[in-house]
Amino acid sequence: MGWLRISLTDDEQRIVNAERESHPSACVRRRLLVLWALHCGLKREQAAQLTGLAVSSVQRIVSLYRDGGLDALLQQERGYVPVSELAQHTDVIRQSLEQQPVRTIAEACQRIKDLTGVERRPTQVRQFLKSIGLKWQRVRVIPVPPKKVWLSTWPFRPHSWTKN
Repeated sequence: MGWLRISLTDDEQRIVNAERESHPSACVRRRLLVLWALHCGLKREQAAQLTGLAVSSVQRIVSLYRDGGLDALLQQERGYVPVSELAQHTDVIRQSLEQQPVRTIAEACQRIKDLTGVERRPTQVRQFLKSIGLKWQRVRVIPVPPKKVWLSTWPFRPHSWTKN
């Protein structure tokens, strides 16, 4: 199978020119830059060198364009994004922790286990609580100034100097 020569239509050229600098995803901008370089007549090795990618990555971009067209290049790949089992219980957990805050992460782990039946380690619970917008706040006792009565209870009172 021979190399696929990239020649963009006028509509595709307008889209690539507009999106290769303004698209929110850096990955999509890089793909469009590779496509534009290949359209302008550069070889795959030169396009790879220009964009800082490997030649295999450039070939993967060409294959993506060949199979799905420009729309395939404009889509952002999300890959596998794991979803926590605790995510379905977010409202219950948040409501419980806002009504009666916990003092430690261990206490939060136990409360979450009691509420949902899902047991997680402290690190995972800490990360989950941060992801739902809760944050740990140190609560300390407000210091109270000492009472002035300690001098009267002190057994030794300094002598006052008097004239004879």
